[in-house]
Amino acid sequence: MCFLQKAATNNAKTMVDATIAEKFDIKVILSSTSSNTIRIADLGCSVGPNTFTSVQNIIDAVQNKYLQSEGPAYRIPEFHVFFNDHVSNDFNVLFTSLPPDRQYFAAGVPGSFYSRLFPESSLHFVHSSYAIQWLSKVPEELLNKNSKAWNKGRIHYTSAPDEVIEVYAAQFAKDMTTFLEARSKELVVGGMMVLIMPGIANGIAHSDDPVGLMFNFLGSSLIDMVKEGLISEDQVDSFNIPVYTASAREITKLVEKNGCFSIEIIDLTLSRSVASANGQDCTMHMRAGMEGIISKHFGSEIIDELFDRFHKKTEELLYLLESRTKEGSQLLVILKRK
Repeated sequence: MCFLQKAATNNAKTMVDATIAEKFDIKVILSSTSSNTIRIADLGCSVGPNTFTSVQNIIDAVQNKYLQSEGPAYRIPEFHVFFNDHVSNDFNVLFTSLPPDRQYFAAGVPGSFYSRLFPESSLHFVHSSYAIQWLSKVPEELLNKNSKAWNKGRIHYTSAPDEVIEVYAAQFAKDMTTFLEARSKELVVGGMMVLIMPGIANGIAHSDDPVGLMFNFLGSSLIDMVKEGLISEDQVDSFNIPVYTASAREITKLVEKNGCFSIEIIDLTLSRSVASANGQDCTMHMRAGMEGIISKHFGSEIIDELFDRFHKKTEELLYLLESRTKEGSQLLVILKRK
């Protein structure tokens, strides 16, 4: 999602490492199983390489914790990593790219993380970066012309009426509730979960959401193409991006409602300096993240034209983003299974 869709920042990595060092009790974790294996799941892994970096960071932190607490005379645990994404994900590319010197056994787990993926109490650590913001589906009300939430002329909820925002928020809450319920069954007691996603500060209007602003500019490019007869108005009216940017307050409420996790860290940080971004990078990352869903709806023949138009708007977009990301745009959530 433009330059915001990145692996965890150094700041996030530092906080994850510190939390593992302080809170991840390896003795308790390993006492839940007869094996000496730590099982890690990366949910929404895509095809790499960010997923490999994140997994290796977690393994390094766990190994350091183990050596500090037990000493080198003890046998370091082995690691089994499960890479998860939708069945349409190209797992062939993923596994072809696996680091040859990796320190873990690897397996692929296709399927939606909005359902159970693993046996009960089988995981010790769950990681997900820039995946939870994707809704399980487009809310039906957005496509119903008789609904107050019909999102005519827009492809997202940013700057939309309250009814549209409420429908998006309700779908996110439903999905996150299902996600937490599934992970609460799969994680052992004492297990940890790290979630990294686009975030918005508490109380900030959705019209100031950096991710939403980018979608607004993408939507305006589509509207320009409608005006020139390159695509139809109906095609735009029936297209909504199923992405929601949550606040720390929303996540906290959902975690507390679930009741199975303690919140170790929930923090809104800058994912990357806006000053270091440029229009080409922004366009490239937006295209990488959105080309598939746009091609499926509009056809692949419009892609080059659409992103050429988007690129021409990025100077204005980046100017607006610079003033709206000062409070942070990346939400880091670290949970521990009670």
